[in-house]
Amino acid sequence: MCGVAGIINLREGVPPSRNELEGMIHAVHHRGPDGYGFFYHDKLGLAHARLSIIDLVGGDQPIHNEDQSVQVVFNGEIFNYLELRVQLEKQGHRFYTHSDTEVIVHLYEQYGLEFVDHLNGQFAIALWDNHKQKLVLARDRAGIRPLFYVETGGRLYFASEVKSLFSHPAIPRKIDLGALQEVFTFWTTLPPHSLFESVRILPPGHLMVVEQGQTATSRYWDWRFPSDQIDNDKSVADWTEELKALMIDSVRLQLRSDVPVGAYLSGGLDSSVLTSLIKNFTDTPLRTFSIGFEDEEFDESGFQRDLVDYLDTKHTHVLCKRTDIGAAFPQVIRHTESAIVRTAPTPLMLLSGAVREAGYKVVLTGEGADEVFGGYDIFKEAKVRRFWSRAPQSQWRPMILQRLYPYLKHSPTAGGAFTQHFFQQGMEHLNKAYFAHIPRWATTQRILQFFSEEARAAIEKPVDFAAIERILPAEIDQWKPLNRDQYIEAHTLLSGYLLSSQGDRVAMANSIEGRFPFLDHRVIAFAARLPCRYKIMGLNEKYMLKQTMQGLIPESIRNRSKQPYRAPDSQSFFVDGKPLEYVEYLFSEERINKAGYYNPKTVALLMKKCAKGKALGFADNMAFVGILSSMLVDEMFIEKNRVEPYNQREASGPDAFAGVR
Repeated sequence: MCGVAGIINLREGVPPSRNELEGMIHAVHHRGPDGYGFFYHDKLGLAHARLSIIDLVGGDQPIHNEDQSVQVVFNGEIFNYLELRVQLEKQGHRFYTHSDTEVIVHLYEQYGLEFVDHLNGQFAIALWDNHKQKLVLARDRAGIRPLFYVETGGRLYFASEVKSLFSHPAIPRKIDLGALQEVFTFWTTLPPHSLFESVRILPPGHLMVVEQGQTATSRYWDWRFPSDQIDNDKSVADWTEELKALMIDSVRLQLRSDVPVGAYLSGGLDSSVLTSLIKNFTDTPLRTFSIGFEDEEFDESGFQRDLVDYLDTKHTHVLCKRTDIGAAFPQVIRHTESAIVRTAPTPLMLLSGAVREAGYKVVLTGEGADEVFGGYDIFKEAKVRRFWSRAPQSQWRPMILQRLYPYLKHSPTAGGAFTQHFFQQGMEHLNKAYFAHIPRWATTQRILQFFSEEARAAIEKPVDFAAIERILPAEIDQWKPLNRDQYIEAHTLLSGYLLSSQGDRVAMANSIEGRFPFLDHRVIAFAARLPCRYKIMGLNEKYMLKQTMQGLIPESIRNRSKQPYRAPDSQSFFVDGKPLEYVEYLFSEERINKAGYYNPKTVALLMKKCAKGKALGFADNMAFVGILSSMLVDEMFIEKNRVEPYNQREASGPDAFAGVR
């Protein structure tokens, strides 16, 4: 895994300089601590920071073709590079490295822009075609690896992270209040928005071509579902046999590496599937890592121990305390470069640090299985709500909701008038593609009540749920309801938050590459064909995946209900009712007023409520974390223009936390 950066002049001007490129790529040293590479042209500059995974000796980038007319820097892995290399050599292409990167330049020579269709991998690519004077930027199908860009002053700047762009003095810095509203609704900005006004995101599954001073963006791949369910007569045994073979091959490909590969072990079904497949169907030594909590509500250590014993794996367990979350949170925001509404990325950053300390650079993780195979409670919740809508006066139909969220201390399914009110939200939008998500988004949007009057006045257009429609395909209304729900989840929570703030960014903070076998595009395509009843059988989520794993994982885990990974939120930032020093500073009336985003009086009331431990529901906790994270973004990237990580050992006053002040 690596970092990329570059500049291209869209009109005549001074060529990009070494100093400019060095400033950009050094800002993401954590993504590639093993070396740097550069390429210069009279109007283009490319830079690369390398994390050596494959071809440790000969894989330095940029990589080029035979006559050096095509140059590429890329962040990611091409898992099927060995098969592609054999194919390309038969077609007459000559290789000078053993790197997976080199197949990219030869595929481009062979197929032009359709080269991306041949890649099985996770990637952000910058390719320069000198003959055609054309730059091609490409991002992987699921959005695993990030790619940001800014067009300003007759130039296009691009990089793996925003901090690379902000290292250049030409890039303006300002939080986009409309984008902040999107985070406080959908948990993420909607592409191409980032949290910053000047910065854009290349969406997953997209290409950008820069030629003759013009940029053009197009989609080359997307999650697609059949309008009519097919293969209804195919037996469960046939489906499971096909899925098992596909998952084994996906895991096999993603274990390819010239360095040892580990795996995260959460105690849930998804990571259990991957570790079991590694153990039973590959020769890779099984090395696992897990996170646990002192709070029983969040801790899954017992299930993790069951699987460690079952698989007899060498294992590292990291215990995360609330104080650990509070101390590390500023560093997390330095890497997420965005506001977030949960603290969950923080323990995962600490876990990736343990992976690095153990001498590993690569881990497999089960992210994506819930979106692909229908694992989330939101899918079951929507199924019940649709059932309820057919008899809205029924007293017993909404009672089925009580079977959901058993892991929550303060569940919205506890019963009574509140449950009825909460889950009836959006019933009038039953036929909207985003029907399933309305209760969640309505809860998150309560953060917007903390906006200041000035911020409200500055927002050109308030964000509503219908804003999601601009990223939805025209044919989505023809799909089954569950498939609509999956598509929206994949294009909001998954790509915008789980694979970003909770995935790539906190792993790469410690120079760790995460790999995601469930997001192999062949697996996604298989699951798209799978009848909905085989994803959620009654209220049994991920039914087909569970059937496939019979005899391969403990029954206690195979039959376990989904418990999503969570971490303590607002309580992590107080000790004996007193806020941590940087929290007190950022929530002070003076600092809140200076930023201008929030009303200091309502923020102060929220602070007091959290300090007393009375923030019990999702809305208050998300508001606290959302406000704190956005204030950290403002402090690091806007106010102080500094991105050093917070160092707790140096903290002795408001001016002492590096990266916050």
